[in-house]
Amino acid sequence: MDSNRSGRRRFLKNAALAALAAGAGQSASAQGVTDTSAPGAQPNTHAHGQPARLAAPAGRAMTKTITHTTYYTPLADSVGIITPASLHFMQSHSRLPDIDPEKYSFIIHGLVERPLAFSMDDLKRLPSVSKIAFLECLGNTGPRRHASEGKNATPVTVQFTHGIMSCNEWGGVPLSVLLKEVGVKKEASWVVAEGGDGSKYSYCVPLTKAMDDCMVAYLQNGEPLRQEQGFPARLFVPGFGANHSVKWLRRLMITDEPYMTWDQSVHHAASRVDLGNKSRWFNFVWPPKSVITRPSAGLKLNAPGYYEITGLAWSGWGKVRKVDVSVDGGKSWKEAKLQDPILPMAHTRFNFDWTWNGEETVIMSRCTDDQGEVQPTLAELNRNWGRGEKDRLEPISNTHYWNAIQPWKIAKDGSITDVLFA
Repeated sequence: MDSNRSGRRRFLKNAALAALAAGAGQSASAQGVTDTSAPGAQPNTHAHGQPARLAAPAGRAMTKTITHTTYYTPLADSVGIITPASLHFMQSHSRLPDIDPEKYSFIIHGLVERPLAFSMDDLKRLPSVSKIAFLECLGNTGPRRHASEGKNATPVTVQFTHGIMSCNEWGGVPLSVLLKEVGVKKEASWVVAEGGDGSKYSYCVPLTKAMDDCMVAYLQNGEPLRQEQGFPARLFVPGFGANHSVKWLRRLMITDEPYMTWDQSVHHAASRVDLGNKSRWFNFVWPPKSVITRPSAGLKLNAPGYYEITGLAWSGWGKVRKVDVSVDGGKSWKEAKLQDPILPMAHTRFNFDWTWNGEETVIMSRCTDDQGEVQPTLAELNRNWGRGEKDRLEPISNTHYWNAIQPWKIAKDGSITDVLFA
């Protein structure tokens, strides 16, 4: 047996040396040093990793205020569930930090036995995992996203109403591994995450969630995080509002109570009638949602005939169980087809075959998750939250974790508009 092993080692060593010798004899061009053309392309006409020359570029729309810079994901152009890293939404409250990964580290301290600092080298030598999951800003799809008038009004399309969300494959180290390294004390119950941006953006996460499925991510769709996504490393909290997934991670403080950070308890607090006009400081899981991405507002049907209705469904509680589609304004519903993969806390693509007869109608989708939770209509959501008719007609009111069914109206000329607040 030892003889066979030695023989295999000699074979592999000789093969490796032969490959190196062959590589050394190749020209610089053959090794990709002077010619970056994609395989099969004419020399110097198409750089590897770049879009095809005649491909129409898909871009992220952008809005900017004093406190927010937002780039939106172009959902109407998407197929499948994975968002390209270059089209991932971006929400920033201050200037993007420029961090050297060779000098980067973050600390875990507080109620721990051994406070430790972790560098990128430390992260990359520890056990890693990858997870396909959505990331959605807590203000996505809220009433103010449907405002077509006023100082901050934007075109009412699915990119602006629903585009502060994306779905990626995230890679990194399970947070539970890091917490075991530092030794969390028994009285600990919360994690306070702080970012390395100018605002020191901070958010609290229950320790039970941190030990369950959170990670410190440094990869996005198989490549290093983009700068706007938290390079070199960020916290990733699946299923929760994206505000918990603190970017440019600077430190994690383990505590026995939640901290009243400005971002979480003031900036993202909204008064609710059903709470006696008080604000709920801590909101976590995204409820079931769905949206038809095509056809959707801003697009146009050229003529009566067959169209595939397609869209996305998701839930922070788990998997999507089914999606129903209505093509008559909610009078009747039929079940759509779900595409694989159907993963927990990830976007699920649905499709529905439809023949438009050329008449005015309203199309919409409704998600049910594996917990039995059903996406509500606007009227149901208002009733659940104690909102009256006046609130319903106030599309710029401050509301978070909004998951009302989204209706798109198709006119006789094929034009499509948002009628959620009509």
